[in-house]
Amino acid sequence: MTSTGRGASIPEYEFIAYIDEAGDPGLKNVRPVDEKGSTEWMTVSAVVVSRSRESDIFGWVADINRKIGETNTQVIHFKDLTKENRLTVAEAVAELPVRLFVVASNKKNMRRHQNENASKIPSKQWFYNWLVRIVVERVTDWCGRRADRNNLPRRHVKFVFSQSGGHSYSQTAAYHALLKRQSRGGRPFLSKWVPRWDVMSMHLVEHYPHYQRAGLQLADVVASSFYQAIDNLDTGPCDTSFAEALRPRMAHTATGFYDDYGVVLQPTPCWKADISADQKKIFEFYDYDFREPIWWQAPAPVSFRD
Repeated sequence: MTSTGRGASIPEYEFIAYIDEAGDPGLKNVRPVDEKGSTEWMTVSAVVVSRSRESDIFGWVADINRKIGETNTQVIHFKDLTKENRLTVAEAVAELPVRLFVVASNKKNMRRHQNENASKIPSKQWFYNWLVRIVVERVTDWCGRRADRNNLPRRHVKFVFSQSGGHSYSQTAAYHALLKRQSRGGRPFLSKWVPRWDVMSMHLVEHYPHYQRAGLQLADVVASSFYQAIDNLDTGPCDTSFAEALRPRMAHTATGFYDDYGVVLQPTPCWKADISADQKKIFEFYDYDFREPIWWQAPAPVSFRD
């Protein structure tokens, strides 16, 4: 433990989670509902690395750039790559000792939505905070289970965010602090998932420009790969090949399922999502079943006629 100088202690971390995004969080006007507006989708990704591997990440990115012939840069610009090189990069990430997470939100149902609970903290970015929360819940669950299983002396995870215009990471931290108070009182707004507070510390949050941390470039590969798999407005037809290539390192539950863990689709339940067949493909690849369960359907009216 180290001290902040104000009486609070900063725990030693065992994991680093690099977080990036693709798409934008705008909700006022959303395409294709509106002719002009923000992106239909937003993805937020996390790449989790053990502390012992932290010093290796720069070399991983350099090796990946060499594989695609980019020897004059140490930064991966996924969106600027050819399709062939994007696939090479995704396959290379899938060979690294990392664990990957992504949440993908189709925003049509969120158009002009106001979240009264999230707005209890003054913030213009409640939607971004909510998506980050979903990622944090899964990441902390995975880190906590790993720390428990291996009886690790250090168990905390440090979160490193890619800086994006308009985001306030202090507001994100304040949102998580509110969730922590609610969970201690036994009344979180969403009770299915809550972060594992035993592996979290508000003092273990950093943010940097994308190019300053190699781990953020890996997170960009994940966020962009899934964005390419589901977007058919800005990036052309849905291309699932990059996101499929990441499967060996995507996080899954203890029983081996990816859906609602390493890969999260919003809205939920998935069969209520207003998305096309080509947009469903990557989620089906990661265990989602879009058939509406019989138990979910309303019963037929009872007839009392003879």
